[in-house]
Amino acid sequence: MNLPAFAAVPLSLYIHIPWCVRKCPYCDFNSHTLREDLPEHAYVQAVLADLEADLPEVWGRRINSIFIGGGTPSLFSPESLHELLAGVRARLPLRPTAEITLEANPGTVDSGRFAAFRQAGINRLSIGIQSLDDAALQALERIHDRQQAIRAVEAAQKAGFDNFNVDLMFGLPQQNQAAALRDLQLAMDLQPPHLSWYQLTLEHNTKFYRQPPVGMPDDDLLWDMQQAGQDLLARRGYAQYEVSAYAQAGRRCQHNLNYWQFGDYLGLGAGAHGKLSNAQQGAVRRYSKIRHPRAYLQATTGFIQEQQCLDEAALRLEFMLNALRLVEGFETHWFVERTGLSLNSLHNALQTAVQNGWLIIKAEHIQPSAEGMRFLDELLLLF
Repeated sequence: MNLPAFAAVPLSLYIHIPWCVRKCPYCDFNSHTLREDLPEHAYVQAVLADLEADLPEVWGRRINSIFIGGGTPSLFSPESLHELLAGVRARLPLRPTAEITLEANPGTVDSGRFAAFRQAGINRLSIGIQSLDDAALQALERIHDRQQAIRAVEAAQKAGFDNFNVDLMFGLPQQNQAAALRDLQLAMDLQPPHLSWYQLTLEHNTKFYRQPPVGMPDDDLLWDMQQAGQDLLARRGYAQYEVSAYAQAGRRCQHNLNYWQFGDYLGLGAGAHGKLSNAQQGAVRRYSKIRHPRAYLQATTGFIQEQQCLDEAALRLEFMLNALRLVEGFETHWFVERTGLSLNSLHNALQTAVQNGWLIIKAEHIQPSAEGMRFLDELLLLF
C-alpha cells in the first residue's frame, strides 16, 4: 500500500476507567462492579506508564481530543483526573482547543464535583441518563432515578459546562411510542447541546442477552419510534449528523467524529482499543490493552494484549463501516489518505450501492441516501 499522507491523519486519545457502582444488564463494555476501594493513584500511574510505552508511535503528533470513558469515570476524584490530565499534557502536545470529555453517571456527581472536574481540565461531559422514566430506569437497573438525572444536568450547567451530551435510549422494555417520545421531549427540555439517542440492543455477553426482558418492542414499532423521534429532534433544533448523534449548531462531538472519519486514536487503560497509522511501515494497526483491571495494574513488561495490522479488505470495510454512519458521508480523499488504497478498489461496491439508491456520489463526496441510512447494514455488506 502507498501511505504517503498518513502523517496528516488526526489523532485523539481514549482513556478507559473500568469500574462501576453496578454493572448494567445491557452493557457489553469492559466494566467491573466496584467491590473495594478505588485504586485511583495506582491506576493513574499505570495509565501514564501505558502512555509512555506508546509514545514512540506518535512522536511529533498533536492530540485533537481526549475522551475518558468507562465504566463510570466520574467515580474518580477531581484530584485524580487532574493528575491524569497533567501527566498526559507533560507527555503529549494538545491542541489549545482540544475537546476533553468525561463520562458521568447521574448517581455519582453533584454541582461541586462538576465544578472541580472543570478545574481539573474537563471541558465537556457525557451524562448517561438513559431514560427519564423511573419504571424504565428500574428495568434497566440504573443506580439513579429521574430526579437525580435532572439534578445532574442542572448541576453541570450550574458548574459552567456549556458543552455536554446526554445519553438516552429508546426501545426499552414495555415502552410504547408515546413513552419514547415523552422521554425524548423531557430530555430536550433540559437543553443539552448534544443528544445521543439510540436503540437498546441485546448485546452478547450481557445479562439481557441471556435473560431477555419481557415486552421488548418489535421492529415495526422501533422504526416508528425512530422516525417520530427524529422528526421531533429536528423541530427542536437538533440536527442528526450520525446514526444516533444529534447536535445543536457547533456542538458535534469532535472525538467521535474522529472515529467515524477513520482518524487515529491512542487507547489507554484496561481493555482500551486503539488504531494507529504508520507511514514508515505502510500499515494501519489496531490493538487492545490488557482487559482485566487487576492484571492491567500488575503489568510490568507492556500493556498490549492483542494487535493486528489491517489488510486491504479490512481497511475497506472498517473505513466504510465508520464513514457511512455519518449523514453527510465523507470526502473521497479521506479514503485515500487514511487507508492508503485507491478509490478504484471500491468501484464495484459503489456502483451497486448507487444502483440500489443507497449512496449519492457527487464530485469528491460520497454520502448515504435516506434509504441508505435506513438499510445501513445491507449497504455495508457490499464492502
